[in-house]
Amino acid sequence: MLSQHYIDMTSQKSAIRELFDYGSRRAKEIGYENVFDYSLGNPSVPTPQAFSDALVDLIQNTDPVALHGYSPSLGIPSVRQAIADSLNRRFDMNFKIEHIFMAVGAAGAIAHAVRAVTVPGDEVITFAPFFPEYYHYVNQTGAVLNVVPADVTSFQINFEAFESMITPKTMAVLINTPNNPSGIVYSTATIDRLAAILSEKSREYGHTIYIISDEPYREIIFQGADSPFVAKHYDNTIICYSFSKSVSLPGERIGYVAVNPACEDAALIIDMCGQISRGIGHNCPPSLIQLAITSVLDTTSDISVYEENKNILYKELTRIGFEIVEPGGTFYMFPKALEADAGAFCERAKQHDLLLVPSDTFGCPGHFRICYCIPTEKVRRSIPVFEALAKEYV
Repeated sequence: MLSQHYIDMTSQKSAIRELFDYGSRRAKEIGYENVFDYSLGNPSVPTPQAFSDALVDLIQNTDPVALHGYSPSLGIPSVRQAIADSLNRRFDMNFKIEHIFMAVGAAGAIAHAVRAVTVPGDEVITFAPFFPEYYHYVNQTGAVLNVVPADVTSFQINFEAFESMITPKTMAVLINTPNNPSGIVYSTATIDRLAAILSEKSREYGHTIYIISDEPYREIIFQGADSPFVAKHYDNTIICYSFSKSVSLPGERIGYVAVNPACEDAALIIDMCGQISRGIGHNCPPSLIQLAITSVLDTTSDISVYEENKNILYKELTRIGFEIVEPGGTFYMFPKALEADAGAFCERAKQHDLLLVPSDTFGCPGHFRICYCIPTEKVRRSIPVFEALAKEYV
C-alpha cells in the first residue's frame, strides 16, 4: 500500500518552487529579460575561484580510488578539523574535530539535529516568519513544530507570545538568523534575552532546551548590522550550516552540524548524528566536495551585489509606498502587501510578470517575499513595474 502521508504531500507542493517553474515557462514565451523573477533563493554570483581550482587540483593530483571513496560516517577528519579551526579563528571559539559532523546542506544538518534532541511527541518552537520546510524537517521526526507569531514591527522575536508557548515538552528552539524570508538579523539583545529565558526554563523543567541555529546566511551581513554568533551567547547551541549561500554552492548540498563545545554531551550528539544517518539516508556527503570546501572556509563569493540590490529596492519601494522592515542581511526582503490577501496581491503582480512569493506559507499573512539574488540591472528595470502595480491600489 502506498503511504497516504506522502500522497497527501503531493498536493501540497512548495509555492516557491511552483512559482519558479512558472517563471521558467514564462521566460521561454517572452524572454528571460522580461520576467522579473524574485521567487527562488538561488545565488546569482559565482563560487570563489579557489573552490574551482581546488576541484581541479584534487581531480588531477589525487588517487581516484581514494578521492571518490566513501568518507567516514561523521565526515572526512581533515575537513572536520579544518572547519573547527576556521570557526575558532573567526568567532573566538574552541571547537575540536569531535564537535563537527558533515551534512548534506543545512536541511540535512537540521534533520540530524532535531532527531538528536527530541523523541516523538516533543515540541520544537520556531518564530514567524520562517522557512516553511521547517514543518517537514520537524514534524516528520514525530516531534511537533509550534510557531510563535511574528512581531511585524521589527521581525525580532515576539517574546511575550514565545514565553506563553514554552512547555515542559519544549526540547529545542529553531532559529534562523539572518532570516529567510525577512532578511532581519537577530540583535545581540534578542539573542541574550532568548538565552536567558531558555536557561531559566531548562532549570525549571529539569532538562536542556537546545537552540538549533540554522545559519546558511551567516556571512551575508550588511553594513551596520548587529550580528552575534549565537553559540557565543548560549552554551547549548547546535549550529546547522550550509555552504549554499555564502559561497554559491547550493547544488553541491554540503554543510555541517557544529555543536558548541560547552554544550552538554557535545561529542555524544555528534556521534549520534552518525547513527541517525543510518536511518534517514543522509549518509556521507560527496568526498570530493568535502575536500574542496576547505579552500573557501574563511572567504565568500563576491556577495556585495546583494547589499547593492537591497539598497536599491529598499529605497525605491519605500518611496513608492511599500512598508518594509529594512533587512540586515541575506538576499530577501519582506514588504507588507498592498492588500490584506497576500496571495491575491502576488497574483496581481504576476500579471505584470513580477513574480513575488506570498507570505502565508511563511507563517505571517499580509506580506510577500522578494528574493533579490538577480542581476542589478534587472532590479533597476523592475522598479517601474512595482510602480505600475502600486498604482492599481491608489
